[in-house]
Amino acid sequence: MTADVEAPAALAERRGNVLVITLNRPEARNAVNKAVSVAVGDALQAAQDDPEVRAVVITGAGESFCAGADLKAISRRENLFHPDHGEWGFAGYVHHYIDKPTIAAVNGTALGGGTELALASDLVVAEERAKFGLPEVKRGLIAAAGGVFRIVDHLPRKVAMELLFTGEPMSSADALKWGLINQVVPDGTAVEAALALAERITCNAPLAVWASKRVAMGVDDGVIAGDEPGWSRTMREIGTVIRSEDAKEGPLAFAQKRQPVWKAK
Repeated sequence: MTADVEAPAALAERRGNVLVITLNRPEARNAVNKAVSVAVGDALQAAQDDPEVRAVVITGAGESFCAGADLKAISRRENLFHPDHGEWGFAGYVHHYIDKPTIAAVNGTALGGGTELALASDLVVAEERAKFGLPEVKRGLIAAAGGVFRIVDHLPRKVAMELLFTGEPMSSADALKWGLINQVVPDGTAVEAALALAERITCNAPLAVWASKRVAMGVDDGVIAGDEPGWSRTMREIGTVIRSEDAKEGPLAFAQKRQPVWKAK
């Protein structure tokens, strides 16, 4: 008998000239830990470095896209980021610019970090059952993986502020209405739809597509310049918030299945 081999935290599979990256922790609703950040970050960089890869699709195994950060790993004080490329951010993805167009195939719930993965993608295809939202304020935290500043770029300001302040989810139908995503597709077909969208992109001249992305995103030296002040503010604010009593109370109340008692300190 052979010993059980732990499954990779993310899978990378070539479909023609598209790289499909699949978060592969369905038992944890594809929550992000260090192993996920390493596997996704390395796959994304491999896509950037391979001229034969013309687009990237990111999705989740099972019926969840991504449930955000792995709270169990956080409670063990594990580092969730890539140990060699911490600058790539959450899941090795949200602060990791590549020239190739990226498409999120949202196959289920995408709350918190899942929505932040979608916000970091160029295009989003979502199944009917998908939900988007940034519920961090319900746990005494903020959406520190780009969510706080990106959501106001992707949605009308009043809609974005309602999502941020209430922490309540948005259906895929509403996400489509407000322009957060490109398409809503039947459950179980997100990857197929994302690959069809990728095919409409990859039939075009690669250098022209990549240059267009750099200009549209305001990229200088491999960094989206306009995002950098948002990252700086986010890191400053989360540094304070994470040390607050409320940040401890939120996860504790969640674990104890009770309403949190906020102290604003």
